[in-house]
Amino acid sequence: MNIKYKIEFHTDWHCGSGLAAGADVDALVVKDEKEMPFIPGKTIKGLVREAVEELLLLKGDFQKKTETFIKTFGNSEDRNAMADDESNKAKDYNYMKKGDAFFKNATLDEKEYKAITSNTAARFMYRDIASTAIDNDGITKEHSLRKMEVVVPCTLQGEILNVPDDMADDIIQSFGFIKRMGQNRNRGLGRCTITVVERKEEDNDNA
Repeated sequence: MNIKYKIEFHTDWHCGSGLAAGADVDALVVKDEKEMPFIPGKTIKGLVREAVEELLLLKGDFQKKTETFIKTFGNSEDRNAMADDESNKAKDYNYMKKGDAFFKNATLDEKEYKAITSNTAARFMYRDIASTAIDNDGITKEHSLRKMEVVVPCTLQGEILNVPDDMADDIIQSFGFIKRMGQNRNRGLGRCTITVVERKEEDNDNA
């Protein structure tokens, strides 16, 4: 099963690249080779995985669907803790198991993407916001001013491939649990709605 979805952002959002722009901006968003924003598939996978786990626990289905959950997302065991334990590797079938589902990056619609890049207008997708830290007396802490690059509200599209059929409904339902995405969600950034665009059976015809 393949699931296409869209992420509609209602506020500015920031999915960090881990980079800064010198003394000007402390945190830049992740961009592709044409300076356009996107959300990495691994980021979406982590959010969806957490949401599906929460949903299954609320429904009381987690134990029943543990095997399918691991088949979909892979093993969530602490791999670093187990890395030196050969006996655990031998006993645990799910050790280092990779999930079957593949989460593609979420990007702008192709037509919108081309319209922006062909007009060299990628810079209008961003703005900078500033924030400071406040001490217990309500006074701004020294040297706490930070500037963050954010993406203006927009709609991205993504796709999840190779979803096991008996996990597809749970993933779709879990989208409703994801209300914010990216960094500084507690400060109003990244408020979003995720909805399904299409769900389609995989074409297994190899002829």
